Amino acid sequence: MANDNRVSITRLIAIPALITLLVTFLRLKGELNHWGAPWFSNAAGGGAAIVGISWLPFIFGPWFALKLIKTGNGFESAKKAWGYLGLGFVVLVASGVIVGVAASKHAMLFAVIGFLGMVAAAFVPFKGWRTLGRTLFAYGIAARVPVVIVMFFAMRGNGGAGWGTHYDAVDPSMPNLPFAQKFLFEAFLPQMTAWIAWTVIVGLLAGLIAAAVARRSKQTSTAPAGA
Repeated sequence: MANDNRVSITRLIAIPALITLLVTFLRLKGELNHWGAPWFSNAAGGGAAIVGISWLPFIFGPWFALKLIKTGNGFESAKKAWGYLGLGFVVLVASGVIVGVAASKHAMLFAVIGFLGMVAAAFVPFKGWRTLGRTLFAYGIAARVPVVIVMFFAMRGNGGAGWGTHYDAVDPSMPNLPFAQKFLFEAFLPQMTAWIAWTVIVGLLAGLIAAAVARRSKQTSTAPAGA
C-alpha cells in the first residue's frame, strides 16, 4: 500500500473531533446531574463509564484507516505495522509502570520521565503506518485538550473543592499539594501523554484489524468462482 498521496488530516479528524467534544460535554453534564452507572460515573478515573471518549479510538481508528487506504495512504508492510504497534504498546506499559512506581514514592522527576516515555510510545507506531499514526495523534490532541480545560475548571470549582465529577477526582495523596502540582500530575500530563498514546495505539490496533478484514473481503469478492 502506497503512502505517497497527500491527505488533509485536519479535514479527516474534524467530524470525529466534534463528536468527541460533544461526548465530553455530555459526560460532564451527566456527572454534574448524577445520572449514574453504568452510563456515567463520578469515580476517579471514570469508573469505566459507557459514556466516555476513551472508547472512541475503537470506532475512529477503523474509520480513519479505511479512509486512508481509499486515498492510497495505507501501510507498506503489515508485518512492519504490527511490529511497531507491538513495540509501542511495550513502551507504553513500561512507561506506565515507571509512572506508577514513581508516584507511589513521590518521585515526581521519575514520574515525568515515565510520562515522556508515553509520548515516545505514541510515536513508535508511526514507523509502521505513518499517516494513520499522525492522524490518530492529531485526533488525540483534539480530543484531550478540551478535557484538560474541563479538568482545570472542575478542579478549581467550588473554591477548590471541585465539582464532584471524575474530572476533579484526584489521588488520595494529592489533595494537600498546591493546585499547580495537582493539575500538572492529575490532569495535564496524563491527558497529554498517556491518553494520547492510548488513542494512537488502540486506534492503530483497531485500524489494522479493519484493514485486514477489508482486504480479505476484497480478495474474496474478486476471487474467480470454482469450476
